[in-house]
Amino acid sequence: MPGCTEIPSAPSATPAASHPLSHQEIPIQFHPTILLFPALDEEDLTALADNIKEHGLLHPVVLDRDGQVLDGRNRLKACEIAETEPSFTTYEGDDPDGYVLSANLHRRNLTKGQLAMITAKACLLSEQSDRPPSGQSSRFLSGQLGMSRGIVSKANVVLQHAPDHVDPVISGATGLNEAYAVAQENKAKANSAEVQLARLRKEDPELADRVVEGSLTLAGAWAERTERSEEDKRQRRVATQLLCEVLPSLAQVRGSQTFALYDPQFAAPGRAVTREVIAHATTALDEMAAVWKERDLP
Repeated sequence: MPGCTEIPSAPSATPAASHPLSHQEIPIQFHPTILLFPALDEEDLTALADNIKEHGLLHPVVLDRDGQVLDGRNRLKACEIAETEPSFTTYEGDDPDGYVLSANLHRRNLTKGQLAMITAKACLLSEQSDRPPSGQSSRFLSGQLGMSRGIVSKANVVLQHAPDHVDPVISGATGLNEAYAVAQENKAKANSAEVQLARLRKEDPELADRVVEGSLTLAGAWAERTERSEEDKRQRRVATQLLCEVLPSLAQVRGSQTFALYDPQFAAPGRAVTREVIAHATTALDEMAAVWKERDLP
C-alpha cells in the first residue's frame, strides 16, 4: 500500500540477546500492530501455559526500544497463568511494524483473509501515526506467504467501505469474501449517492447544502424536490391557461372598433376597464414582452 516500505521477513528481524527481567520491573505496553492479532482462545492459552510450566519459556518476549511488546503477548499471558517469570529481549532493528507482522504471520494459524485484513489495517495505522511506515503489505503477503495481491486489495476495500467488518474478519467471525461483498455494496451505494447529490446540487443547490449539513437526508431532499417540482408545474399550468385566455382575446380587438364601443354601464361589477387598469395592462404587456425576449419565445 502507498506510503509503506518493504516489510522484512522474520529471519532478518533479529532481536538482541535475551535477558531475564522481572515482570514487575517494567510497565507492560503493547505495540499497536501486535494488538491487531486475535489473542489465543482459553484452551490454546491454557495449553501454552502448561507447556511453559513444564519446559519453561523457550522464546523470550520481544520488546522494542521503548519497551513495547512486539512479539509474545500470548506468551506473556501464559507465563502469568503458569506463574513463571518471563524473559525479555529487545529488537534492535528499525522496522518494528514489519517485525510484528513478520513474526506473527509466520507463526499463527490464520486464514489468508485474516492475514490480509491484519496487514491492511496495520499499514493504515502506521500511516496515520508518527511511526515510520512499515511496508508494502501487498508485496509482503504475495512474496512471503504466496498470497495474491487481489486478496489484499479486497481487504483494503473492506477497510475503506465496510470498516465495521474489519475486526470480525480479523477475529475470524466473518470471512473476507463476505465482508468484501458488503463493502462493494456500500461502495456502490456511496457512488450512487454521490451521483444523486451532484444532480441535486445542479437542480436545487439549497437542498443539496442541507443534505451536506446533515439537516436533511438525501431521500428526504429528493422527496422535497419532487414536491417543489410538482408545485412549480401546477403554477406554470395555471399561468399558461390564464395568459392563453386573456392575451389572444386582447390581440383580436387590435385595429377594431371594440375600444370605441366600450360602455361602462355594461361592465360587470368590479370588472370595469379604467385608465388605471389600462396602465397596469400596458405595464404587464411590457413585462411579458421582456420575458418572452429573454426566453427567446416566439
